[in-house]
Amino acid sequence: MKVQLRYFAAIREALGTGSETWDTQATTLAALRAELVARGGAYADALAPGRAVRVALNQSMSAESAPLAEGAEVGYFPPVTGG
Repeated sequence: MKVQLRYFAAIREALGTGSETWDTQATTLAALRAELVARGGAYADALAPGRAVRVALNQSMSAESAPLAEGAEVGYFPPVTGG
C-alpha cells in the first residue's frame, strides 16, 4: 500500500527531504518505522529504535501500534521543547 511520509525539523534535515510517497508492506506504524530504518544510512540514524521520535497518523498523534491504511499520511518529528 502507498502512504505519504512527512518529516519535520531535525529529521527532515537529516534525511534531506520533507516528504515522500512510500510503498509499504507494514500494517502498523511500528512496522513502518522498522522498514524505514532498514533502508539504512540517514534513515537508520534518524529513526533508530531508542531515538526520541514522535509520530502522527493523519495529523493526529498516534501510538506506534496504530494500524496503517492505504493513503495514510504519517509524520515523523523530534519532540518539541520551548522556552
